[in-house]
Amino acid sequence: MTQEPGIYLVEDLRTRSMHGHDAQSEILFERDVKAEMRDGVTLMTNVFRPTGDGKYPAIICLAPYGKDSMPPDQQFLRIKNVGVLPFSELTGWETPDPAFWVPHGYAFVNIDCRGTNKSGGKSFEHMSPQMAEDFYDCVEWVAAQEWCDGNVGSNGVSYLAASQWLGAATNPPSLKAIMPWEGFNDWYREHAFHGGIPDHGFFHEIWSRRMNSQTGFIARDAEPEKILELQKAHPLCDAFWEEKRVKLENITVPAYITAGWATQGLHTRGSIEGFTRIKSEEKWLEGHGRKEWETYYTRESLERQRRFFDCFLKGEDSGIRDLPRVRIEIRDRFYQGRVRNFDDWPIPGTHYQPLYLNPPDQRMDYTPPKRVSSSRYSAIQTDGERDRIELTHVFSQKTDLAGSMKLKLWVQAEGSDDMDLHAALKKLDATGKEIHFLDFQHCEVGMVASGWLRASHRAQDEALSTESRPWHTHEREEKLSPGEIVAVEIEILPSATGFLAGEALQLIIQGHDILKGHSRFNHEPDSVNAGHHLIHCGGEYDSHLLIPILPGD
Repeated sequence: MTQEPGIYLVEDLRTRSMHGHDAQSEILFERDVKAEMRDGVTLMTNVFRPTGDGKYPAIICLAPYGKDSMPPDQQFLRIKNVGVLPFSELTGWETPDPAFWVPHGYAFVNIDCRGTNKSGGKSFEHMSPQMAEDFYDCVEWVAAQEWCDGNVGSNGVSYLAASQWLGAATNPPSLKAIMPWEGFNDWYREHAFHGGIPDHGFFHEIWSRRMNSQTGFIARDAEPEKILELQKAHPLCDAFWEEKRVKLENITVPAYITAGWATQGLHTRGSIEGFTRIKSEEKWLEGHGRKEWETYYTRESLERQRRFFDCFLKGEDSGIRDLPRVRIEIRDRFYQGRVRNFDDWPIPGTHYQPLYLNPPDQRMDYTPPKRVSSSRYSAIQTDGERDRIELTHVFSQKTDLAGSMKLKLWVQAEGSDDMDLHAALKKLDATGKEIHFLDFQHCEVGMVASGWLRASHRAQDEALSTESRPWHTHEREEKLSPGEIVAVEIEILPSATGFLAGEALQLIIQGHDILKGHSRFNHEPDSVNAGHHLIHCGGEYDSHLLIPILPGD
């Protein structure tokens, strides 16, 4: 049920597991506390804080999903394979749990975005300069409250992480630390499009299902940004999308960043880009292969979160600086992995090894094939002929791969002037059986890593590209001429996977969604594919997969 304002004893709250704090702790819950923005618009907040007259550091989140939607049980019931979620009934969708944070001496403030729910404003725009400005004002409003000691941090999952990236780039003076837990920061490359291919699955589902004033979270007198129409109207990364891309280089505040190998196509890329590009001197990266919400609310995770905020909001020697700056789970099997610690990302000492494609032998090898060959497949899914390429590399010794990968292909289109290329990596055991992992939106028959590219979007920004990660500009289309063979480089999103001797890495290349039927992806309504795709290898055509091999344990 939705809780009413008042004072709550932690021991009286319905919880799925105890967090281990004093069960007699009291929480003061104030609903609909008004926060005034610089232009006079009022945002509505829910405030949870210790009782009494003390001053406390505060943790905030800014989101459109409804501060009063608590607990989010009905929302989680719509999603398969969510996992075990230990939080109290004061917890909102993807927010911190007040029943954990308040007894540990924090205030928590859940804020509805402008134009949503009970907040004022005539429009709701995703990741806009206005939202960034509101985040800044919310931080400073919270810092000025009589119950706040002036130190403010932010925490939350997904959209609540994305708004942190956006707001932290404005550098509010009272913002002392951020914790973006699996959140995108580039709407074009990480949410609305993938490799220039429009997402008609999750992107359309979430912003059509709840983006209306009658049944969704838009305020009664406000208008939502028509993001689905704008996706169609802006197929290239123009000024519209650039305005939504966070200027990560502006962020200097301490940050604890979490990336999930299981949210590829939504949060993985942005989390890694955030860690590598922000200018914060004190920053940590945690990469895990589990479910995002389940991992976020575990006691072990909460204690790392608390050590971070105890240091930067309370000034305590919490030991957070003793933790490795990069903590990575190497996935071996479904829900089996090993934590390895490093000093930085990309991981120092990584050896980038090309695996050259050899289609006639259905292999990938360390040495390039001398003989030129081409592999041809149907560009669209069909039962009448082959519609994919599968190539395998068997490891001769124990090998850990962690990082971004780059797939270089020499391609040719038959029957079209463009190509939508879908690439995926799978792990096979020593008998050739696939080992599944968690994947996008908690799919439990997922893969190691994924990548996408529309061939006409192959142009890159050389200054932003790295050895293992191409940065596509998506600013123009370069269509293919009949018979033309061009080189493309596909960004394979970051991952971390271990292989024993005899186990294999399998590469799949095709023209349609590889997880179709198992995830909420769907790129196909606007596919440019027709006819056949040809992949050229050997000789002058150095088609290869660049893999990141870690130094030994």
